[in-house]
Amino acid sequence: MLIQISSAKCIGIEASRVLVEISIANGIGLFLVGLADAAVKESLLRTNTALNALGFRIPGKKIVINLAPADTHKSGSGYDLPIALGIIAASGQLEMPGLSKYVIVGELGLDGSIRKVPGAIPIVEMAQKMGFEGCILPYESALETIEFSRGKVFGVRNLEEVLQIICEREGYGRYAVDESWMKEIVPDTAGQDDRCMDFAEIVGQEGAKRALEIAAAGGHNIIMVGPPGAGKSSLAKAMRNILPPMSLEEAVQTSKIYSVAGLGNLTHGLIHQRPFRAPHISASVPALIGGGSGTVNPGEISLAHNGILFIDEFGELPRKTIDTLRAPMEDKHISISRLKTKVDYPADFTLVAASNPCPCGYYGEGDRCSCSISARNAYLAKLSGPLMDRIDIQVKVRRVVMNDLLDKRKMETSRDVAARVVAAREIQRERFKDEGIFCNAQMNNKQLDRYCPLDKECKEFLAALMEKSELSARAFTRVIKIARTIADIERTPDITVDQLAEALSYRFLNKGVN
Repeated sequence: MLIQISSAKCIGIEASRVLVEISIANGIGLFLVGLADAAVKESLLRTNTALNALGFRIPGKKIVINLAPADTHKSGSGYDLPIALGIIAASGQLEMPGLSKYVIVGELGLDGSIRKVPGAIPIVEMAQKMGFEGCILPYESALETIEFSRGKVFGVRNLEEVLQIICEREGYGRYAVDESWMKEIVPDTAGQDDRCMDFAEIVGQEGAKRALEIAAAGGHNIIMVGPPGAGKSSLAKAMRNILPPMSLEEAVQTSKIYSVAGLGNLTHGLIHQRPFRAPHISASVPALIGGGSGTVNPGEISLAHNGILFIDEFGELPRKTIDTLRAPMEDKHISISRLKTKVDYPADFTLVAASNPCPCGYYGEGDRCSCSISARNAYLAKLSGPLMDRIDIQVKVRRVVMNDLLDKRKMETSRDVAARVVAAREIQRERFKDEGIFCNAQMNNKQLDRYCPLDKECKEFLAALMEKSELSARAFTRVIKIARTIADIERTPDITVDQLAEALSYRFLNKGVN
């Protein structure tokens, strides 16, 4: 008897259908075909043990399990559940009228329990597009889809619950995800994180705070250069509390990435708070951009999608690692190629980098620098060229002086700054509602011409300064984008000369740090 069950695999943040075919015929042996990896092949042992534990028999015949299409690799443990159901149905032990109605994914425990699998949100999305009645997922995986699912999604904890759904027994609807499940989760608001430092707690550095506000308001990349102890890391971490909340579309994009990575929000449904990723400088290139054997997993740049990628000690990164960031910073996505696979992941992150100006860290701080000219030049060489063109805002962070440390004046809080950032993002949301982008940093040249017109005075001012500073064409467009963001913060409809001047002041690394 031949049984076919629909399952799924994820390629990037999209899911594709995998047809699990089980045939039982005369003969002896248990065979699994269809380019399965070791985890899938081990499912046969898990499945046999679980079925025996629950009182089902394994037919003493030839059992052939095919995972179609046969020319694509299958990985992971999510095929355990459809294989087990297929063996029960093909051997005639139970009638399952609902077997063809659902996409079924889940890892089977030896006692018949069902464990979570990655990729729940893309799988549900695929099932909806293909017209399936719904999905059957592990309970924890189904929690990810509470705010996303539009069709039926069943969350199950063991094989017995799956059989109640497939056999359409009375009361099986209680396993469906619905609004009542919301009582079991804690709302993930996009409010401030009390664990992060507040802007009011950071002494001085008003110029850097202003730059971070502009970066958050427009989604601009930023680098802070200054001596150790100046507060660069604290400023970067405090930026998390001034970021605007994600729109529903952004939340779905980010949640899909985390779902595929197996890091889905199992207690809050969709992820609504913008991610903040801070990989160590020793992180490998695959860890940053993504990769892995078998399944190509998203890297830090994709996990930071719609959020912040913070890299401390940026000047200490190997040149090869720094260069890998150039393409995704420009393209807003990353393509990872393997021998028979090419996977695309979104990577629209805001880079927040912090670096010392030289190996010892004290260049520019009086006579404290002990580095030679050649050592200093070699260090700064990593912070120039094509990469610096892609970093919109470049700001110096000076050592905090004693007068600032002793000054007890009440400073602006992160909540105050966040209010201006949210207002500026709201202006951009309305501006780009038909463009498919969310902030000024994402504008292309056509959109730049449409939404950032310059009057005659601004054009003359910009032309004179650009020629003097010898900035590239890419840097030219980024200056205009920054000026547009400053105008949004200040709620002026048109870009002014003063706003262009401020935007140009954030390009000092193109001319060196002196």
